[in-house]
Amino acid sequence: MTGATAEFFDELGRRGYEPLLRKAKGSVRFDLVHGEQTDRRLVSVDKGNITVSRKNVAADCVIRADEALFERVAAGELNAVAAVMRGELSVAGDWRLVVLIQRLFPGPKKARAKRRAAGYAKRRS
Repeated sequence: MTGATAEFFDELGRRGYEPLLRKAKGSVRFDLVHGEQTDRRLVSVDKGNITVSRKNVAADCVIRADEALFERVAAGELNAVAAVMRGELSVAGDWRLVVLIQRLFPGPKKARAKRRAAGYAKRRS
């Protein structure tokens, strides 16, 4: 696992607590396929407290994707929920967790640039 995907999971593991998920509880296993191999990451959320591991255990929700496609999600180039609706990502289990986890992925680069610019403008005034 490299690039934006590795960075996403590493950063998520370091984050520890995410206020956007303060009411959420559950686990999501990401099965990222490349060739004959599957890399797995288990993201557990308990009222905003996040842990990330490589455990291959049952989860409340399993998201399965081609690693190259997920790289685009992790880079903010592709919306995870939209990818599920198009059949590019498969989901098994509690679909509500996909909607919650979507909050953790970066948004499109243009949107991030606008938010940064707006924040900078507010700090200067």
